Amino acid sequence: MGADLTTPVVVTGLGTVNALARSAVEFAHELRRGSCAIGPLTVFDPTGYRSRIAAEVMPVPEASCLPSPLRRRASRADVFAILAAEQALADSGLEVAASPHRIGVALGGTTGGMLRAEECLHARIEGRLACYRPGPLLATPISTSADLMASAFGLRGPRITVSTACSSSANALGMALDWIRLGRADAVVAGGTESLCRTIFAGFNALHALSREPCRPFDRRRSGLTLGEGAAILVLESAESAARRGARVHAELCGYGASADAHHLTAPHPEGAGAVLAMRRALARAGLEPEAIDYINAHGTGTPLNDAIEIAAIKRVFGAAARHLAVSSTKAAVGHTLGAAGAIEALATVLALRDGFLPPTVRLEEPDADCDLDCVPVHSRPATLRYALSNSYGFGGNNTTLVLGRA
Repeated sequence: MGADLTTPVVVTGLGTVNALARSAVEFAHELRRGSCAIGPLTVFDPTGYRSRIAAEVMPVPEASCLPSPLRRRASRADVFAILAAEQALADSGLEVAASPHRIGVALGGTTGGMLRAEECLHARIEGRLACYRPGPLLATPISTSADLMASAFGLRGPRITVSTACSSSANALGMALDWIRLGRADAVVAGGTESLCRTIFAGFNALHALSREPCRPFDRRRSGLTLGEGAAILVLESAESAARRGARVHAELCGYGASADAHHLTAPHPEGAGAVLAMRRALARAGLEPEAIDYINAHGTGTPLNDAIEIAAIKRVFGAAARHLAVSSTKAAVGHTLGAAGAIEALATVLALRDGFLPPTVRLEEPDADCDLDCVPVHSRPATLRYALSNSYGFGGNNTTLVLGRA
């Protein structure tokens, strides 16, 4: 199969496990309700940290589709990914057995099985573990989730794990788009997964980036982000393949753009230069003018600096058209899920396009003067959307923008 960079690529399968929902159907319902899943952190003891809240998945469902040996070894992040992939493949109706070598896996993440490694280390230090066992350590690498996913569902096509901080899973979706257009795969199971862990929580705490209360993106009282966990998986394939199978199409993935700030390890470029470039590249690859976009699912972390810079970057890209845009952050509902954020937010964007609504920025009650676009405060709204962007910006200046269109 040859390359065709204009091949329409569509989303035919959706799956998620996050703090707000255990399926795409439930996720859509809770987004429309304006629900918030942020609460007390119980995955580990947060005593001594600036913040003691998070958006956590409780209880963690069992990944019954994994054989027992793999199930015992699987980390929290692995389980999230497997469950979301199981849903997405079932939703797509894709016959994996017909051509397993033509179905790829592209997964983003940053922590992998770090939580299990931490628990193992603590048990060893405290004398509860006489020696290290291979199971928890084998589950530590970031690549394990993609490996288990391929094994669980017999996916023998190209496989990659992407780790570009908080843009990881957005990049995974973009790479999946490229694979299909380049003829390297007929379909790709793509997305991201992440679990909470002490190391990451302590890092954000040391940066004073965590809010003591649930995050308030774009609000003048915002004081930091709230961490979350979960996974989202999308099944991507060419529109021609989906039509041939008679598959239901949820949305189209029209293009993506990526850039690097080359500025600072943790702070965004003060003029949003990388964010601007990622959005412009995404629009160019999708063949769209800014005026075609109706909605942006913003990176919107709830930190004082990031939100204002992202809004300024949107204004630079869209000019006068920015005043007609809806811009919201679903991190206020599910927390900042780091490497999984791009996929979870892309899923929220797909649902908005498909079901005709604007996901709200929960807890946005007093908009900041620097965030003066329509940021969909508190409540969702019905809306007919044609095209939308999903922005993901990560530490190190990793910027990625996805363009999604209504089916």
